[in-house]
Amino acid sequence: MSVPAPASVRARVRHRRNRPFRYELSHGTTMWLVDVADPNAGFPSWLRPFASIDPADHFTPDDHRPLAEKVRGFLDAQQLPWTAHRVLMLANVRSLGYVFDPLTTYFCFDRDGELEGVLAEVHNTYGERHCYPLPVTDGPVRVDKEFYVSPFLAVEGRYDIRTRLTDAEVSVAIGLSQDGRSVFSASIHGDLEPATPLGILKAVARNPLPSQRVSALIRWHGIRLWLRRLPVIPRRPHSAQKGVA
Repeated sequence: MSVPAPASVRARVRHRRNRPFRYELSHGTTMWLVDVADPNAGFPSWLRPFASIDPADHFTPDDHRPLAEKVRGFLDAQQLPWTAHRVLMLANVRSLGYVFDPLTTYFCFDRDGELEGVLAEVHNTYGERHCYPLPVTDGPVRVDKEFYVSPFLAVEGRYDIRTRLTDAEVSVAIGLSQDGRSVFSASIHGDLEPATPLGILKAVARNPLPSQRVSALIRWHGIRLWLRRLPVIPRRPHSAQKGVA
């Protein structure tokens, strides 16, 4: 598969909570699809205060090794046989020294351009992170929920995750089931827009503070759920994975 990168993604994010009451949200944001071999290749140096990717924001914090090395280190730590000859990363960018990226998705390809697997790196608002390896299947990949994300959802149940990447669009859809019932779903979908100098400038100007906006929206919707008396689930200590801290 030949997918152009870097590319900007005018993404639409949707969440839906099914229990104990229905609650939905939808908002637009700007994300970026980049090659981890050189994640900042598309961003001019003068624009990087508003758009850059720092390896320390992913996998092990405060580790400034190149991002490609960190991906390789995680694959080795998890004993995954993927070659990851090319890895494309769907992510939020750091802007004015701040980044919050609830879900970073890594599409790992072999030398022939075939998708070997996907890494779904989840970040919560407490500065913790956890990465789910997803093999290539015909349907959704099912993994156990192992990480505290929302204070309104217990660390239990099963995720069904679908990912799609073509030369024109990218999408990630996640459904959470607990006790055999669907309780939550989330999705990201957007078209890939070539990262030309003018296109990059327009994308940044359209949404100059994407992480700040996402972080504010998460807290705003959290307050609304709390006001509706949704019970808060205490956060338990998180055990870091091999290759992630």
